[in-house]
Amino acid sequence: MRKVAFTTLGCKVNQFETEVMEGLFKAQGYEMVGFDEQADVYVINTCSVTSLGEKKSRQLIRRAGRLNPQAIIAVAGCYSQVSPGQVAQIPGVDVIVGTQDRARIVELVEAALANNRTVQVNAVTDIMQAKEFEDIPLFAMPGRTRAFLKIQEGCTNFCTYCIIPYARGPLRSRTLASIAAETEKLVAAGFTEIVLTGIHLGAFGRDLSNKEQEITLVDAARTVLNAGGNQLMRLRLGSLESVEVSDSLIALMQLDSRFCRHLHLPLQSGDDRILTAMNRHYTTAQYRELIAGIRARVPDIAVTTDIIAGFPGETEAMFANTLDFVGTMPFAKIHVFPYSRRTGTPAAKFLAQVPELEKKRRAQSLQKLADRKAEIYHQSFIGQKLDILFEISETEGLLSGLTGNYVRVYAAGTQEHIGLIGKVAIERVYKDGLWGKIIE
Repeated sequence: MRKVAFTTLGCKVNQFETEVMEGLFKAQGYEMVGFDEQADVYVINTCSVTSLGEKKSRQLIRRAGRLNPQAIIAVAGCYSQVSPGQVAQIPGVDVIVGTQDRARIVELVEAALANNRTVQVNAVTDIMQAKEFEDIPLFAMPGRTRAFLKIQEGCTNFCTYCIIPYARGPLRSRTLASIAAETEKLVAAGFTEIVLTGIHLGAFGRDLSNKEQEITLVDAARTVLNAGGNQLMRLRLGSLESVEVSDSLIALMQLDSRFCRHLHLPLQSGDDRILTAMNRHYTTAQYRELIAGIRARVPDIAVTTDIIAGFPGETEAMFANTLDFVGTMPFAKIHVFPYSRRTGTPAAKFLAQVPELEKKRRAQSLQKLADRKAEIYHQSFIGQKLDILFEISETEGLLSGLTGNYVRVYAAGTQEHIGLIGKVAIERVYKDGLWGKIIE
């Protein structure tokens, strides 16, 4: 039996796509092994959001070659899509797949095996010509309590800093029938939480809509909740653009307690001039008003966000505006990124690029603020009793899991708790979240 090993960089969409490809290999009789083990095939699912992501992708490709020089090395994902020529030049690469045609990954690997690695197999196509969602069912269930379900592909926002529209192509949505079928399969496999993911999740359904029927993310959420029935305990959304949070989405969250009170709404900057330069479609005042409106309707909601430090043209005064704005916002968690210059994006050509050391300094300053706000948020739960979906056994006798509003909680417990929702009395702030005692 041939052995295959996977490793994944990047977002939750990439994680889902790796699980799909793992299932394809398992269906053909391959044995899954860890990426640091000897394998006949190594698959690296790459990221291209930042230059660091591409650097790590190259490092992992080379590591696979050192682990077994005779193995087939297949490279997939965003880095393959936007820079197939660079990937092709890395020694040992046998198969290159972009962000389309992942359904053929086993076929392509076996073609490379058949020709004894004498011919490199490059299956990267023009992603801008993609018209339909690549609907690959999960042939094997991943070993977690939360299941990612990708329902949308592509992005047409074209933020000036972002390479993703060029890596993922135009908008394509999974059909509601397919979403229902996959939900039923995941629930039958024992998953109690489903996370809807997509590259531009809020745009779900635009390509499926017509004059007679408009299809939106709310329809996808309702489909999952209906198909999951009483066995589905939680539905969570991936990252969503703030301007795409509809009244009907919040109304569904209010109506159905299974819909997690958590929204990840990227801010990216707290200065309006930088938001305009980024081609973001809102102002800080509009963003603030939206969050206030959501919290008025769903008081216990957690809002998490992304912020970029050191975007081209960002002055000290503009960065100070971001610090001031973020300081007044009720964020539960903030992901901070120094601006990464991506060749092929408009921002890469902007004048007044911020020096690397200054970007690093600003990112560190933002991270300190983010850490303070996270601690304040976590402290607000001390003394409360929260429902936790236990999903990880950290060490013998130590479990961790998430609340509905995306706070990690640690507690003493046994393996039998994993996959179940238990009530925990919160005692103190601990690590990146909270510590508590299981009471139910």
